[in-house]
Amino acid sequence: MSGIRKIIHIDMDAFYASVEQHDNPELRGKPIAVGGSWERGVVAAASYEARKYGVHSAMPSKVAVRRCPDLIFVRPRFDRYKEISENIHSVFWEYTDLVEPLSLDEAYLDVTYAKKGKPSATLIANEIRKRIYESTGLTASAGVSFNKFLAKTASDVNKPNGIFVITPDKAQDFIDKLEVRKFFGIGKVTAAKLNKMGVWFGRDLKKLSRVELVHQFGKSGNYYYEICRGIDNRKVESVRERKSVGAEQTFLTDLFLNEDLKRELLDIADTLWERYQKTREKAKTLTLKYKYSDFEQHTSSKTIQDWFDTKELLEKEAHGLLSSAKFAKGIRLLGLTLSNFRHEFRKEPVQLTIDF
Repeated sequence: MSGIRKIIHIDMDAFYASVEQHDNPELRGKPIAVGGSWERGVVAAASYEARKYGVHSAMPSKVAVRRCPDLIFVRPRFDRYKEISENIHSVFWEYTDLVEPLSLDEAYLDVTYAKKGKPSATLIANEIRKRIYESTGLTASAGVSFNKFLAKTASDVNKPNGIFVITPDKAQDFIDKLEVRKFFGIGKVTAAKLNKMGVWFGRDLKKLSRVELVHQFGKSGNYYYEICRGIDNRKVESVRERKSVGAEQTFLTDLFLNEDLKRELLDIADTLWERYQKTREKAKTLTLKYKYSDFEQHTSSKTIQDWFDTKELLEKEAHGLLSSAKFAKGIRLLGLTLSNFRHEFRKEPVQLTIDF
């Protein structure tokens, strides 16, 4: 079948937590959470032993401890995660120039015209997973299909340390039987709304017209209409435009005094400036985020005429946003984000195709 793409989605298994368990044998087999502490913060990643208790990323630490009293908190080591991620991604680039990183621990690969290895995408995916394990001691799961939606969905089917393949002739049957809550791009709120409409599986979603879906969900309705029919024409983009860069800090105790908030904001600005310089981009918009102890969150932004080109300017505008904020309660989290980047024109890579 000419013109069919071969897409692989590689997703590391519980990446941050697995790195910590690999580097510290005493943590192996135990429920661990990376990030925060038992009293404050949120879980950045949870080991599979912790997930059995319902602990997951973005969960408040206090909730995680209630679910798993034996949970062990480990401080994140992002330099270490980045080091391993670069190792993993170097393997990807050996097989194709069409690699689209989604984060440190996952990426899409278009191997329609692979640089090395067998012509089979399945064999390439397994070879990559083997290479990753041999070089890092960590496991990865893979999804293989002819578009990004199906490859991403497939990578979750046999987690951890598994692979799942969805070929063109099997795709519609797979989608028809897939629960809508498991569709990539359909969140909990949307899934609940669909369930209330009597839509539980892909086959139910397919019964709704494009007009009805757009009416109910806006432009996302077009996406839902197409993916339940196995249509996803998005290309694997070898260069992704960064949309923002940020830094934030969760405090062990709530902060009430302006001088304490200003001191912490300067530390956050230091971290942000260091990350911003590494992007080699130019940003026009600065956003302040703050969160109260009850998790109520607010943001305020400032867009300048030129670009944030000095640390002093960043600190000045951050201080201005902080001074303008009207805090009603103690602050548990402060954050700063730079966005509205200027991007240079980038050419699309030429993609060749062969039979699936």
